[in-house]
Amino acid sequence: MTSLSNETLIEMLNWRYAVKRFDPTRKISDGSWKTLEKALVLSPSSYGLQPYQFLVVQNPELRKKLRAVSWNQSQVEDCSHYVVILGKGSMDASYIDHFIQRTAEVRGIDAAQLAGYRNMIVDNLVKAPGIAERIPEWSAKQAYIAFGNIMTAAATLQIDACPIEGLDAAKYDELLGLKDGDYHTLAACALGYRHSDDNYAKSKKVRLKTEELVRYL
Repeated sequence: MTSLSNETLIEMLNWRYAVKRFDPTRKISDGSWKTLEKALVLSPSSYGLQPYQFLVVQNPELRKKLRAVSWNQSQVEDCSHYVVILGKGSMDASYIDHFIQRTAEVRGIDAAQLAGYRNMIVDNLVKAPGIAERIPEWSAKQAYIAFGNIMTAAATLQIDACPIEGLDAAKYDELLGLKDGDYHTLAACALGYRHSDDNYAKSKKVRLKTEELVRYL
């Protein structure tokens, strides 16, 4: 495996910014998109449960409707790939059993060997007092890890991104047919390539000083 140098990684992270205007004529190649898709799938989550889904909205008419409930942000329509990030609203034993079966399949073991792990997750996420009310927030935290992961992955490929939280989540759910399901809109990520006229690309990145954000004990 070839690793990035320290300098190259920082250069890529400095290059990244929240694109305000995408070039609608430039599309992410199939190969690069599959890499970004895999970055979503490979994102870490608590217990490895992945309590989220990602909707890649490519339908132009649907994107137009989503733009209307996203403060009319042009990125929704002009980006190459538009990813809506969904969080899971509940957790039950059947979902955990599905995850355990998948784990056994991937690792080539008997699911019975994972009984202790399975029961521990059920105790913590299904049976614990008051846990049901906390699952949506917990799921959202896991989804946001993947949210950050895909933006970092995109930067390493010199693909632009813009995180979008300025949207009406309830109307997204309605437009995307999610109202009666267990997954609901949290945010979205527009991906593609910056327009040459996006002046924000020329602005210096502003961050608080490192010593204000990072402390050593």
